[in-house]
Amino acid sequence: MAEITTIEIKDYLSQIQGKEITLSDLRKEFNILPGTKSFDAIRNIMFQLAEQRIVRPTGRRNGAYKVITQILPVPIFSVQRERRPPFELIFPRNYETMMEMDFANDVVIREGDLILISGVSNYGKTTLAMNFCGENIDKHPVLMGNEYTNPECEPLPRFLNRLDAMDLNKDGGWVNWVDVDGNDKFTLLPVRDDFAEHIVKDKINIIDWINIETGEHYMIGMVLDGIKRNNGRGVSIAVIQKAEGATAGRGGQFTKDFADLELLIDKLGKNEILLTIGKCKEYTKPVIGKTYGYSIFKGVKIMNFREVKKCGRCHATGYIKGAECDTCQGSKYIDCGGSGYVSKKPLQEEL
Repeated sequence: MAEITTIEIKDYLSQIQGKEITLSDLRKEFNILPGTKSFDAIRNIMFQLAEQRIVRPTGRRNGAYKVITQILPVPIFSVQRERRPPFELIFPRNYETMMEMDFANDVVIREGDLILISGVSNYGKTTLAMNFCGENIDKHPVLMGNEYTNPECEPLPRFLNRLDAMDLNKDGGWVNWVDVDGNDKFTLLPVRDDFAEHIVKDKINIIDWINIETGEHYMIGMVLDGIKRNNGRGVSIAVIQKAEGATAGRGGQFTKDFADLELLIDKLGKNEILLTIGKCKEYTKPVIGKTYGYSIFKGVKIMNFREVKKCGRCHATGYIKGAECDTCQGSKYIDCGGSGYVSKKPLQEEL
């Protein structure tokens, strides 16, 4: 058998760019046996290819190499390129005024973007997701996740109740869920895992919520990366869990890496929701760190949405000299533009 050549190895590696391979894999692929000249030659060939930046050693002792994906420069001004406008995404509305959330006109959403909603358990994450779906129903969004279907691939009763509470054809509703023929204007997929593989390209995909059953929450970042890669010209809105007071969802900084807009959801006082803009890649005026308060009615209606700020009197601790702050009433926040308290009215329905 003739000795293996560099050209043969390069031709093979060109077919597996981006993957890892070991010396043992190559010897098996080319049927190279111990004691032959090719057995040792292949090590020298891979060393030369590493110098040419065709492969790079992974650092492991099993002779593993990463096959580098070969690229070419991307021309910008020498070719005609379309400048596409921002993605027309309607944000949830204040039900009392039917006005979009205050910051909606200040953030810029582009095709392919990922909006991440990270929030404490049972405090309005699905409300936001459902409102994003309802406000953009004419774009025929896609819904998936364990908030919508059970393991038998049937819609959950609570999901159906939320649809009814928003239904234009029922008392108090404002969303028309069906077309003129009575067909759904959204697509419900019974997906509870492998979300990236089920993203519908060029659509608004809403995933509520992402869980890693093994507890390896750092893997959420990789899931979000996969979702974003499959967006095409669409936008994805992903929901994950967050610990109370944390500045990132489960998975920490890894969850922020691929988000273009991050909305953090916490408790505000005893009865309301605190929304914080944790990250925003593109905006028309500064919005990162801004905080907003609101309540929820019937599980879907956003009420009394307004900007809030940290209470200056108690320095956002909620207490002064061991007693509840009489300015913020222990909520740590007050309404912007005044010293008004956050709402102390009980919620009329479980979030």
